Amino acid sequence: FSWMFTSVGLILTSIAGYHYWFLRQKTESTPTHTEATLLAPQAQTPTAAEGDVQGVTTLVETADARAEIVANFLERYDSPLQPYDYFGHKLVEIADRYNLDFRLLPAIAMQESNLCKKAPEGTHNCLGFGIHERGTLGFDSYEAAFERAARELKAYYVDIGLTTPEEIMTKYTPSSNGSWAASVNQWMAEMRYDDRASGKALKQDADVLEFTKPEP
Repeated sequence: FSWMFTSVGLILTSIAGYHYWFLRQKTESTPTHTEATLLAPQAQTPTAAEGDVQGVTTLVETADARAEIVANFLERYDSPLQPYDYFGHKLVEIADRYNLDFRLLPAIAMQESNLCKKAPEGTHNCLGFGIHERGTLGFDSYEAAFERAARELKAYYVDIGLTTPEEIMTKYTPSSNGSWAASVNQWMAEMRYDDRASGKALKQDADVLEFTKPEP
């Protein structure tokens, strides 16, 4: 009887031990949620030529990503357009309303007034829009100024085929020797990559319809 009980005990102990070992091996070979995230293959980031900003694809549909890029640009240069998040969203909203590249208005504002730091006092006019020898066009708010400029850029520039900073310059500021367009292209490139150094190194004549939805 002793031998029989001992044999049965050894068999049951062996089965239990094997079962425990098997479960442990299975558990250790299965990544946890965190490990699975780290081990998962990373999505390939499209190149800049494919219309990507800091790895954000389908940019037109990702309004928050665009607004964040604009807000980063405003903050990087200490713009008085604050709160930065608010004006990031507002500038994207206005650009979408007139189907303009979301980078165009802040790029022009940077060139004309250092992002509103040097706007004529009391005018809220950061874009050099309507400023000439006959006087300076003023607005009740920055939002109103951007709205009016976007509407006219769309109707009197983009819709007649002026779709790059070089082409817009010929009508917007015809006396420029080319520096205006070069600067606007740099700021647009900086927002494309959300990076100041990349903006300087990779600027090109931008298409102000690049990050827009196709019109009917």
